[in-house]
Amino acid sequence: MKFPRLAITVTFLLAATGSVRAEFENFDQCLESLAARAEAQGRSPAVLALVASLAAQQQVLELDRNQPEFVQTFGRYLALRLSATRLENGRAQRRQQAELLQELTARYGVPGHYLIAFWGLETNYGGYLGNTPTLDALATLACDARRSDFFSQEFLIALELVEREQLNPDVMRGSWAGAMGHTQFLPSTWQRYARDGDGDQRIDLWNSEADALASAANFLAQLGWVRGQRWGREVRLPPDFAYELAGRQQPRALADWAQLGVRRADGGDLPVADLEAALLVPAGADGPAFLVYDNFNVIMGWNHSEAYALSVGLLADQIAGSAGLVQQPPDEPALARAQIKAAQGALAARGFDPGPADGLWGPASRSALSAYQATAGERADGHLDQAALGALLAPRESGN
Repeated sequence: MKFPRLAITVTFLLAATGSVRAEFENFDQCLESLAARAEAQGRSPAVLALVASLAAQQQVLELDRNQPEFVQTFGRYLALRLSATRLENGRAQRRQQAELLQELTARYGVPGHYLIAFWGLETNYGGYLGNTPTLDALATLACDARRSDFFSQEFLIALELVEREQLNPDVMRGSWAGAMGHTQFLPSTWQRYARDGDGDQRIDLWNSEADALASAANFLAQLGWVRGQRWGREVRLPPDFAYELAGRQQPRALADWAQLGVRRADGGDLPVADLEAALLVPAGADGPAFLVYDNFNVIMGWNHSEAYALSVGLLADQIAGSAGLVQQPPDEPALARAQIKAAQGALAARGFDPGPADGLWGPASRSALSAYQATAGERADGHLDQAALGALLAPRESGN
């Protein structure tokens, strides 16, 4: 699992600063402290000896501190993740892994095309597992004051895994944040949810596709995957739809959505089922709309990004043979983080709470903009584009 990221980097602002280098001044002392904690947890002398050999990774801290200049649009995000090549390879992997996937679905309840979709999005079906030394990366982040507690625990768990699974530290490479293997599990996720899928009595998420897929299935099952239920679906909204009803925090019964004129994307009736669903319009009223079910929230337990969860669902559907989106996202320019911060500040000044002015357009910001648009008599889809930004930043009329 990738470490959660709410923004997608388009332009990296990498610079080796003195403040980053300063984090390494007490690195050896920090390693000694981590080794003492590992020893208290019962790690073997061989594993403890590894700790002293680790090297600080300056690039890891640079990436951790990096702020993207631009935030990717939903359309661009999907285009990069639902490519024709990824879809073709996903269908091939589904055929190749058919017997294993059938067994995993019977055991855990998660259909195989979802497991293949996660695998494809995390590492391109094992095509790239990452090249950062895992223990060095985790030690670097553990010795950084920003998130020391979190990554210290991940580091200590990683040492436990080295000992328990007889992992070779020299081949333990993954993401800069310590995510590992075909499914990019952090050590704590591996510890809790990883499973032996090939029956060799050990778990190796780097070299065993069966272990990785079994672990993914178990993780999703433990997160609450509902057997027999899909993630959601693309839908068609009526022209006069009240977009302020959108948002994952506002689920309604399917029957209620049907009464509001919501239909399947192909124009057919919504299914008759005792289900609740929330409406998402990630690219605004001019883009696709989705009703999402409980399993969508399960997917977000893997990665806390609505765009990622939609990508999983859409890729899984297409791997299983469904067509692509009926309504494509609009082709619109990306907004700079500074522009998004300005919009958030303008909303707050008008009395609408967008959450922190962090340059990330999340659910709180969309809800605030939707409320503002509704009071202004505009289409309340909460989508921040150039037009909405211009309206927010326009000089306000005085009360004179």
